Amino acid sequence: MRRLSFSIVGVLAALAIAIGINLFADARLANMQLDLTKSGLYSLSPGTRTILSGLKEPITLRLFYSRRLGSTVPVYGSFADQVREMLQNYASVSGGKIKLEFYDPEPFSDTEDRAMAYGLQGVPVDQGGQQVYFGLAGTNLQDDERAIAFFQPERQRFLEFDLTKLVYELSNPKRPVIGVMSSLMLDGDPRMMMMTRGQGPQGQPFASAQLLRQTNTVKTVATDAQVIEPDIQVLLVAQAQNLSDATQYAIDQFVMRGGRLMVMVDPWSEAMAAVPSQTGQPPTDTGSDLKKLFDAWGIEFDRTKVVGDLTGAWRVRAGGDERVQAVNYVAWFNIRDGLNHDDPATVDLSQVTVASSGFLKKAEGAQIEFTPLLTSSPRSALLTVDQVKQPQPTKILADFKPDGTGRVIAARVRGVLKSAFTGPPELAADQKRPDDFPAHKAQTDGPANMVVVADADLLADRFWVRIQEFFGQQTMTPFADNGPFVANLIGTLSGGDALIGLRSRGDTNRPFLLVAEMQSDAEARFRQTEQSLQKHLEEVEKKLRTLRSGSGGGEGGERAKAEAVITPEQRAAIDDARNDIVQTRQKLRVVQLELNRDISALETALRIFNIVMVPAVLTVLAIGLALVQRSRRARARS
Repeated sequence: MRRLSFSIVGVLAALAIAIGINLFADARLANMQLDLTKSGLYSLSPGTRTILSGLKEPITLRLFYSRRLGSTVPVYGSFADQVREMLQNYASVSGGKIKLEFYDPEPFSDTEDRAMAYGLQGVPVDQGGQQVYFGLAGTNLQDDERAIAFFQPERQRFLEFDLTKLVYELSNPKRPVIGVMSSLMLDGDPRMMMMTRGQGPQGQPFASAQLLRQTNTVKTVATDAQVIEPDIQVLLVAQAQNLSDATQYAIDQFVMRGGRLMVMVDPWSEAMAAVPSQTGQPPTDTGSDLKKLFDAWGIEFDRTKVVGDLTGAWRVRAGGDERVQAVNYVAWFNIRDGLNHDDPATVDLSQVTVASSGFLKKAEGAQIEFTPLLTSSPRSALLTVDQVKQPQPTKILADFKPDGTGRVIAARVRGVLKSAFTGPPELAADQKRPDDFPAHKAQTDGPANMVVVADADLLADRFWVRIQEFFGQQTMTPFADNGPFVANLIGTLSGGDALIGLRSRGDTNRPFLLVAEMQSDAEARFRQTEQSLQKHLEEVEKKLRTLRSGSGGGEGGERAKAEAVITPEQRAAIDDARNDIVQTRQKLRVVQLELNRDISALETALRIFNIVMVPAVLTVLAIGLALVQRSRRARARS
């Protein structure tokens, strides 16, 4: 009886302790978490915490998620859990300033109508066309709205950036003010419009400039400005030629005072070269540079050199005395693999086109962070500006020798910078300083943030978008991401340090690295064999054309060629080609078979391990424990 009483008391004490621990944890530890994921998927960065802790007014975030989407496509289900937990973390850190609402929009319901009213995107998941939703709508007290139309798993690594950007824009609803300083006619060329009477794209505003105005308030800054207006958050200096020391000083001091800067320089501007001067002659110098500022900030740019790249080179028409032919022009090329997909501004981009671009380097000993955004391939080399002024693509290609070095064409620069000037420079005799001229600042108070691009031609329409007339209206069809590239970078700069410093997250998907490596190796072998097949086909076609040309010569011309009978030699050549093609295709099938055989063997081994080995190991362990316990009992009895 006594033992029973002690047991009951012990059980009650254990229950009391457990309940007390739970109550204490709920009261004191509710806002604490431990993130054990490899990439810190559920931990907020310091930039996000700064924005959330600084919120002055409440923000309401409404997550519209159709549970049917997760049950149909499981990857969305796990992603939705991550989004929901991340939002709850935001609400916790904000100190109650962020209010969360969760909805499951059923078809033809008021909730679905509300999701559509917020601009969220419905996606069909079956042939019946039933729409599902997975988006976020945010509002503030002024009824400003921001939305993520549909969460894409491809942007999972940038979930924190997207959420924080939305919250930041709602807490700062005014559109960012962007200053643009350029020698290009970004807002249109009245002379060209008068010459063409407004018909066609000539003289129209650049499509990239129009894209920039969609989400920002854009102000034009004169190329002889002595002060950058204080309300400008980001200054875009794009192909600004021959700037005076006074204007460079204005740019320098804008950065020293904490302004964000995006600079686009160019060794040879194709856009400017395409516009004739007032004398009717093509310009002889279309380069731009900010050497004095770059030297002080630790950035190297050689305006006498142009980057050429065989990878992604444009096919252009090159004419000679005999015939016109298509040739790879290495000075104009598309960048795909050289895009930095770890940066929020370029993660979703697939291709950026550059033309007669320069390259950038971090100066030796410079105390800056230099993060490449665009890089040429290892099949690149340097050309001189004189080679691209009046280019001969055939000769350039014949003399071109890749040196195996990739070159940075665009980069983010971050760090504490010192001014390139010791004070305001002297003015010309006919100039005077404006009123309230700000005092000189010797260096930045904190890390400066800027983007430097060694090509301004990516702004030009011809290198990224096709503009056509359609029943009196212009339609734009992009074939590259140049416009979004510039707009995205301006967007990240206007977000301030908190947004720029956000790191990309890891991916919750854990790929089978061994399988991926096997597929990659087999794909490489497959492509090599495929290339040899294509080369062989070209040689056969060339040989057949030569044979036909020889049999169709003499009188009769084209008619004789058309009516020529296939000779035994031609038949033998065709038969040989067919045999070679069959053999090469067999090689392709062998490579694919080897790929499937290796992966199948790995899959079989994993199945055997999971189905047989794991239970077998557990069985052996159980038998071993039983034998140990039996041995102990036997010793205890003895």
